[in-house]
Amino acid sequence: PSSSSRGPTSAGSKDKMTERFNIYSQLEHLQMKYVGTGHPDITRYEWVVNHHRDSAASYIGHHHMLTMFGVSENESIGRIKYRLLQNMVAPCGKEPKGAEDEDDEDDLE
Repeated sequence: PSSSSRGPTSAGSKDKMTERFNIYSQLEHLQMKYVGTGHPDITRYEWVVNHHRDSAASYIGHHHMLTMFGVSENESIGRIKYRLLQNMVAPCGKEPKGAEDEDDEDDLE
């Protein structure tokens, strides 16, 4: 009786482990293939910069979004597009000097 109760549970856990391994291997593949998907050692600043740049690129690529921003801010679509392009250079300002030091301290804990 006790061995039959372990059988399905252990088979289910093996399936879960295999599924988890597949998900992690797919994630690693995507992270190597695409720049903005990050990696295990990415800093918060790098992640936020990637997020802001991806968002700005999406807004520029979708004309209806530019139109909505232009109407809501009472600006021309060209000005909105120019401002978004300028913000892609440094969307979050300069990288904080202590950002890498903070991440190293977290790893030690």
